Amino acid sequence: MTTRTALVTGGASGLGAAGAERLRADGLKVTTLDLSGADVCADVTDEEALRQVADAIGHVDVLVNSAGIVGPNKPLLETTPEEWRRVLDVNVLGTANTIRVFAPGMRARGWGRVVNFASMAGKDGNPNLSIYSASKAAVIALTKSVGKELATSGVLVNVITPAVIATPMNETTAPDVLARLADLIPMQRIGRPEEVAELVAFLASDRVSFSTGAVYDISGGRATY
Repeated sequence: MTTRTALVTGGASGLGAAGAERLRADGLKVTTLDLSGADVCADVTDEEALRQVADAIGHVDVLVNSAGIVGPNKPLLETTPEEWRRVLDVNVLGTANTIRVFAPGMRARGWGRVVNFASMAGKDGNPNLSIYSASKAAVIALTKSVGKELATSGVLVNVITPAVIATPMNETTAPDVLARLADLIPMQRIGRPEEVAELVAFLASDRVSFSTGAVYDISGGRATY
């Protein structure tokens, strides 16, 4: 059987790197994409650059959209339009760009898996993280829409909503913010990247077959809906 291929954005570190490692363990040929330190370097906000990547690496069976940024930690009333544009460009437009570039090939072949990353912040709305929370809510809605659009194509599109995970992205989050978010988790600890990677592997496989446009929480019990 032909080896399946995967592209993992934000794959140089954190959840992307953990997901890429887990998919390789399942036998997939994985290409990581990031601004630096990955198999290919490109900006997910640049659709033309993504199309050049697609030409270079060939077909993709599994797309994992892990690229993302937190943005400023401040009250909404202190944020600027430029800060909003930067976070939305990476977290929302970046996700839409990769799907537009790589999902048509999946649809043409009749099989594909898209795994997006959002956050519990997109469901709950974290104070002083209005831009990040809004961007992740948009990714959830985007997933639901695209999942319905591709529902009969063989391409399944789902989204993972983690609580706080021990990744480099959270190293720049203020300690008091991290402590407050950890206190919301009934398990009383933050998650590990390898725990999230197991969910990525499931959603990237044939083991999921009747789920699309769905939201998969991995929150240590924090999720309430």
